Amino acid sequence: MAAQPLARLSSLPTAVVYGSLSLFVSILHNVFLLYYVDTFVSVYKIDKLAFWVGETVFLLWNSLNDPLFGWLSDRGFLSSTPRAGASIPSQDVVLTRLRALSRHGPLLALAFLAFWVRWAPTGMQFLLCLCLYDGFLTLVDLNHHALLADLALSARGRTHLNFYCSLFSAAGSFSVFASYTVWNKEDFSSFRVFCVVLAVCSGLGFTGATWLLRQQFETEGRMLGALHSASEGPDVEKPSADEGEKRVTLGEYLQQLARHRNFLWFVGMNLVQVFHCHFNSNFFPLFLEHLLSDQISLSMGSFLLGVSYIAPHLNNLYLLALCQRWGVYSVVRGLFLLKLGLSLLMLLAGPDHLHLLCIFIASNRVFTEGTCKLLTLVVTDLVDEDLVLNRRKQAASALLFGMVALVTKPGQTFAPLLGTWLLCFYTGHDLFQQPLLAPVGSARPWLDPPAPPRAPTLRQGCFYLLVLVPIMCALLQLITWSQFTLHGRRLHMVKAQRQSLSKPWALDIKTV
Repeated sequence: MAAQPLARLSSLPTAVVYGSLSLFVSILHNVFLLYYVDTFVSVYKIDKLAFWVGETVFLLWNSLNDPLFGWLSDRGFLSSTPRAGASIPSQDVVLTRLRALSRHGPLLALAFLAFWVRWAPTGMQFLLCLCLYDGFLTLVDLNHHALLADLALSARGRTHLNFYCSLFSAAGSFSVFASYTVWNKEDFSSFRVFCVVLAVCSGLGFTGATWLLRQQFETEGRMLGALHSASEGPDVEKPSADEGEKRVTLGEYLQQLARHRNFLWFVGMNLVQVFHCHFNSNFFPLFLEHLLSDQISLSMGSFLLGVSYIAPHLNNLYLLALCQRWGVYSVVRGLFLLKLGLSLLMLLAGPDHLHLLCIFIASNRVFTEGTCKLLTLVVTDLVDEDLVLNRRKQAASALLFGMVALVTKPGQTFAPLLGTWLLCFYTGHDLFQQPLLAPVGSARPWLDPPAPPRAPTLRQGCFYLLVLVPIMCALLQLITWSQFTLHGRRLHMVKAQRQSLSKPWALDIKTV
């Protein structure tokens, strides 16, 4: 009887099981982003110096660990192979990444738990928790994203996998709403229990999902191995993996990336996109406070906050359907044009059109986050082009994802710095010398007596910051994206060449 549920789980489609890994990450990460600063500042009472030291060290670690872990994971795949038979089977690469996920997923859940219990001096705990959590999160994200390039070669197959990732990420966002019911700074015990439940679910989910995927691909590998051996015959001599290969050093790899024209144009565009995504996240409460708080109810403010968390994932399901029909390049270009058009319309309308302002604030964040999620598919295409251009024995997908992150993560730092500087330059309003704003959608928002009427320049400054930043970002992105050539006929040619290189051990796309 117990074998029947196990058999049903084993028969789940690969895309569903792969997408479920996004659920086990998002239920933790959304809660982490929303509460870790408030926990250390308001509950643990961390001092300002320790907080900024921790954030500075975390900034450096967060920028360097992506390429570091990518290099450690994929440096063996960089060798060029003049003979196709010397390539590493894709089956072995997939199983290696799944084993890494089965180890690092539960460790990510444990690192998540370390935030919510005091076990060391506050400053030291803050630094160690941030670095441990981000390290395991990077290991999970790199291997998860790399699997997207390794499990499927066709654009349709990868879009299908990404569809389930978005679906499960949307489901994971509901942990944010559940957390509101237990968040209490004075009595932290209920929130701790809630976080333990999330961590247990995530750890068990990672263990179960990776086990199911390993079972599926070990079975698939045995079948493909038998067919491959039968087609070659027992007496065919297989070339050694080291025969004729040329080792690639880190310096040579960086030179190869510097010659990879589409990679350079993509990271330039993506740097602007990462900046815009984090600009929206950082200043979303500020825009609600200064542009809308006097004109909308508390429930409407909470609704807009909830939409900003869940709608990007749901919107991505529709965008992925468009990608299957028109291609990722055309959809991303259309989103840039839409961002430019909506921003110009809002600029012409002015800050006094309440309903239009609400729609613009919400849609600006939703479409920007949706674009970020689609760009994962573009990176997988760059992985294919990198393999073909440099004749690698296996796609170095985790390493390329890490290099993209290295170049684009500075956008996370530039977003709050540039945004606060622009606001101060235009209005004279310094956010660091003002009382902290109550977080929109928190348990007790806007309970203080209403403040005196604000200077018109502050509201006007927030409005111009809201509309001019998307306009500038859209113009820069349209210019750089027009130089990106990995689409249409060139993309089909690259896909065909990678398919031919991987033909002996290619995974059947129907499995995905």
